[in-house]
Amino acid sequence: MKPISHHYKLLTEILRLPVAELHFNEALDPADIRATYRYYTKPHPRYKLIRNKTVGAALLDLNGLNREEQYLELIKGKNAGAYHAKRARGRGYQLRHIDRNAYIDDIHAINTSMEERQGRPMDAKYREKQSHFDTLQHFRYYGVFNPEGRMVAYANLGHYGNFAAFSQMMGIRNNDGIMHMMVVDIVSELIGEQRVRYLMYDTFFGAQPGLQTFKKILGFRPYRAKYALQ
Repeated sequence: MKPISHHYKLLTEILRLPVAELHFNEALDPADIRATYRYYTKPHPRYKLIRNKTVGAALLDLNGLNREEQYLELIKGKNAGAYHAKRARGRGYQLRHIDRNAYIDDIHAINTSMEERQGRPMDAKYREKQSHFDTLQHFRYYGVFNPEGRMVAYANLGHYGNFAAFSQMMGIRNNDGIMHMMVVDIVSELIGEQRVRYLMYDTFFGAQPGLQTFKKILGFRPYRAKYALQ
């Protein structure tokens, strides 16, 4: 059993987190929005007194970022997100909107390119090849393509109201910065549209150290999220 001082420290850290008001707009897709809201606000699987995606939500606050350059300034520096994204772009990688059903083989190849990610075995669902993907109207689907035209990474992004959230993000491991470039380019798109206040990338506290670092160097920070269904 962990000492009381540990729990007190954890509680203090939680209370110090900035609070973000995240609003679900049911009109975007009534069934999926309601289901996602229930999932985000259900009891946490380990800590029953808190809600699933409330404590330590990994958010990037887009408020005040009116141009891509402002975001790049936020994540500049050696080994930071802008550096890796620029490296990938310089090596000929490009981000595109995709229809996932046109890239079933590429998605399966990406999903099965590694046995483990972040120190954990790949979930069984990623090892099964999908024969068809449903396309949701409030989602956008992205792919990163190498200079030869092969898709090497992908992301699914849901627009839920005043925030957007990644539901999946996966890529082959090649140390070219492709995942950084994908996030940077998606953020730049969101900044240009000014439709959402926040971008969410799951949570911080359940992530492995490597994934936490990845989120931090791309500008994501832990928040206490308060959700409303509108």
